[in-house]
Amino acid sequence: MYQAIVFLPLLGALLGEPVGLRAGARAAEILTTGLLLLCAALSWAAFFQVGYGAQAHALVVPVAQWLKVGDLDVSWALRIDALTATMLVVVTSVSGLVHLYSIGYMAEDPSRPRFFSYLSLFTFAMLMLVTADNLVQMFFGWEGVGLASYLLIGFWYEKPSANAAAIKAFVVNRVGDFGFALGIFLVFALTKSVSFDAIFAAAPGLAGKSVHAFGMDVDALTLACLLLFMGAMGKSAQFLLHTWLPDAMEGPTPVSALIHAATMVTAGVFMVARLSPLFAHAPAALGFVTAVGATTALFAATVGLVQNDIKRVIAYSTCSQLGYMFVALGVGAYGVGIFHLFTHAFFKALLFLGAGSVIHAMHHEQDMRNMGGLRTKIPLTFWAMTVGTLALTGFPFTAGYYSKDAIIEAAYAGQGWTATYGFLCTVVAAGLTSFYSWRLVFMTFFGEPRAFGAHAHDDHAHGDDAHAHEPHESPATMLVPLALLSLGALAAGFAFHGAFVAPGAEAFWKGSIADMSGAVDAMEKVPGFVSLLPTLMMVGGFLVAYAMYVMRPGSADALAKAMPLAYRFLLNKWYFDELYDFLFVRPAFWLGRLFWKGGDGRIIDGFGPDGVSSEVLAVSGRVVRLQSGYVYHYAFAMMLGIAAIITWYLFMGVR
Repeated sequence: MYQAIVFLPLLGALLGEPVGLRAGARAAEILTTGLLLLCAALSWAAFFQVGYGAQAHALVVPVAQWLKVGDLDVSWALRIDALTATMLVVVTSVSGLVHLYSIGYMAEDPSRPRFFSYLSLFTFAMLMLVTADNLVQMFFGWEGVGLASYLLIGFWYEKPSANAAAIKAFVVNRVGDFGFALGIFLVFALTKSVSFDAIFAAAPGLAGKSVHAFGMDVDALTLACLLLFMGAMGKSAQFLLHTWLPDAMEGPTPVSALIHAATMVTAGVFMVARLSPLFAHAPAALGFVTAVGATTALFAATVGLVQNDIKRVIAYSTCSQLGYMFVALGVGAYGVGIFHLFTHAFFKALLFLGAGSVIHAMHHEQDMRNMGGLRTKIPLTFWAMTVGTLALTGFPFTAGYYSKDAIIEAAYAGQGWTATYGFLCTVVAAGLTSFYSWRLVFMTFFGEPRAFGAHAHDDHAHGDDAHAHEPHESPATMLVPLALLSLGALAAGFAFHGAFVAPGAEAFWKGSIADMSGAVDAMEKVPGFVSLLPTLMMVGGFLVAYAMYVMRPGSADALAKAMPLAYRFLLNKWYFDELYDFLFVRPAFWLGRLFWKGGDGRIIDGFGPDGVSSEVLAVSGRVVRLQSGYVYHYAFAMMLGIAAIITWYLFMGVR
């Protein structure tokens, strides 16, 4: 069963485009979507079998011997435990629904067989990552999702902006992956193994051990965990390495839902949870994880306040929610972080696919300033987006209410200043999240129509033309995934809270993550006001958004004009793109031009092809002209030569 879950998407990736070329695009869509939905069904069966079976040890399913070089022995095997089973459900469920949704969304794209092959390839790489039994296999899946992400972000490669976004995502992730690779090397140097079981067994003995690096002696385990977390910062778009994620919205909307909301960006969260037995012995590294996560949660929430592109608002929301997950991991509540990953997959995929339905209805318009009044035009999409917003903002008894509130409680109960910082940032971010989420709903679905409504009354827009310009509801292939994800956004928290984070949850996680019983017990003792704070922040954000965008529609613009510096600062995303352009991009281009024009052009070409070689060719060209092919020319040249020699001897003889 487990081999089928992992390798059926690979089969779809290999056959999707060839089948599409031979039998048509619909055959490719049915093949790849059918295989993913089958994987999703098998994954849910595995989830209840493994997770609720509470097996004491991970089940390792061997696939093949991969490589053996000295002490490095890498087998290709599938590690199946509660953590893996949870990720299998997330990856295959969201991917299967995105495949189904894409049948409607990409219906007019002639390259959709290639698109579906890319989706299946990404899913296979992600499954390889979450089922890895060693660091090398995890790195294989890690880089595989990076490749698939590059292909999908730049799927519309005719658009320069899509190509630029794909390159940006690829380069920024390589920065993080460089640290991740160094971390793997250091872990192997310390433990002589890349197998998780061997690494976890050796972890307690590494506490207090130092290694000489960067000209100083540093704690070996702390350095290894920080390097590994550097990879997570890139893949999960954390503060400083976050700049690629909003630009990645240049890809088709289903790509945004699959890669940049529910699966690939959570790879860093999964990696830290998988290696939690290692991180648990490096408290300084966990503190850094908490601080980075908290900063990301607050930073991304502030930027989301003023964005106007509907997909970018949700993208910054993703950054912020990933920060929440890392706060939970950093304070030792590993299961709480994974629980939020689980619930977030449903409501964030719902929001992205709902945004895609809005964009589809608005004929590819993404600017919320050109929307408005859509709740009566596309009511099913409106209610789906509303459900997703309720879950994201933590409305009582929705999925986000259970998981996000648990993170805030865990941060309050955590130890050290980083936990306090995490608590404050996540509480403030909860209010900001509620504001920008309801701002999106109000700008998109309420008020007067600001685009197509005007066309409907135009003298030139009548009959069929007026109908063509009107917003319209999406087809069933797009609405069915929205309905299923809405169910998950409403019920996933209530249904699985007891198994994931409630007292006794260690039975569910036994053998898959580090012990978190202390964190769970501490969460049960937090004061009542801490549990109430997220709900109060949610209500406050809703009321402010309602007042600014429904009761007094022009007040937001007036506030922006009254505070232009703050507004531009947030609108320009704290100027990180400009800063990186100044510090890294421009110097890199300057250095490239120096080597190109100066080194290659003037020195190498000047002395080589344009220098000595050029002169040799010129002289050879002139000499070749003497080779006429006529015998009497050669005889005449010989006579001239003999005459010259005789003359030379005569003059030399006279002397």
